[in-house]
Amino acid sequence: MSASADELSEKAVKSFMEYAWSLTPQQFSKPDGSVIVIDKTKKNEVLVPIDVARNVIMAGRLSAHAQICDLLDDQISNHQALMRREQVQHKWTPQQMVYISQLHLTTVMLLTGRIKLVEKQGDKEVVVDESKEPAQTCTEEQRKKVKEMITAYVAASPPPRTAAAAPPAAAPAARPAHAGAPASTGSTTPVTESAAEAKK
Repeated sequence: MSASADELSEKAVKSFMEYAWSLTPQQFSKPDGSVIVIDKTKKNEVLVPIDVARNVIMAGRLSAHAQICDLLDDQISNHQALMRREQVQHKWTPQQMVYISQLHLTTVMLLTGRIKLVEKQGDKEVVVDESKEPAQTCTEEQRKKVKEMITAYVAASPPPRTAAAAPPAAAPAARPAHAGAPASTGSTTPVTESAAEAKK
């Protein structure tokens, strides 16, 4: 379960970044009703440095393990801690914060089998796979380890200040931006949102 950031090669990180960019929406509505518009023609202005992306992907890996182990509260806490870590730096644009959240979500979806890659004339395309739930299991020992890792990650993150200062509810409503994907599917809704709704 545990993995260090060093295990992610630059090529792997760039691949995750490309998948996330292909699924990043052109606009994201925040809970307060305001809209963040993302210009898909200005990719280099939205993507984050590779070392930052690597840390986001590692957090996404942990969230994916939490999902597999049915630790939804911990998964939400892990994502929120990641977003607080990036917010307190005050160096990302709103568009970049949306991308960071989308990169986290894409990592979770790739590792839990909810999206897959399809080759089309030599180009890789990310599509939603609704065929079946992946047969992934989590032992009690793994569940305990994941919970411990998330607890440590959250404890080492900036504490929540106010509800208003909290990050956007997980990733943007990720309707795939490319034409080959369904217009809307339930599996692209951020787990943190659906889990939170289920608890209401």
